[in-house]
Amino acid sequence: MKRLGILISGRGSNFEAIADSVAAGRIDAAIAVVISNRPEARGLAVARERGLNAVCIPSKGLDREVYDRLLAEELKRNSVDLVCLAGFMRLLSAGFIREFPLRILNIHPSLLPAFPGLDAQHQALEHGVKVGGCTVHFVDECLDSGPILVQTAVPVLNDDTVEALSARILKEEHRIYTEAINLVLAGNFRIEGRRVVFT
Repeated sequence: MKRLGILISGRGSNFEAIADSVAAGRIDAAIAVVISNRPEARGLAVARERGLNAVCIPSKGLDREVYDRLLAEELKRNSVDLVCLAGFMRLLSAGFIREFPLRILNIHPSLLPAFPGLDAQHQALEHGVKVGGCTVHFVDECLDSGPILVQTAVPVLNDDTVEALSARILKEEHRIYTEAINLVLAGNFRIEGRRVVFT
């Protein structure tokens, strides 16, 4: 059975959605470890309540390369096949990414390449777009720029606030992350340039 490593920094709602899918048999994999870079992350407590292996590796004050080596060691110690970022608020180093080629997924609350980085929903409202959404992509060495696996659109309403739009997008994030994990675990894809082609 494939083994997932989930990286979180906060509440971990996407982690919970993945854990629910694993528990319900919608994802044929086990969660090997949940790692947070912040000791106060609510997701750590949630993971422990679920009986999962939850580890905190605090990042404060550590050089990125040093931290990423500790992270990679913990993932390898737990024989992780696929790394899933679920609100992990750190940029990963090129060295870390090379340790797990095409084995790191991220979810982002916009239709990439639009609105990368922080506050994507705020960016979308500021730009006056009519459609927002979310994207699951492979992580490469640049911010929110890796090959795209799954996207879904969410309409932007006239009276939307950042909170209201974020809540609707989050519901879709929870759905498509499971779909993307299953696509990667099945292995029926190839990368052509920037495109993920399913076979």
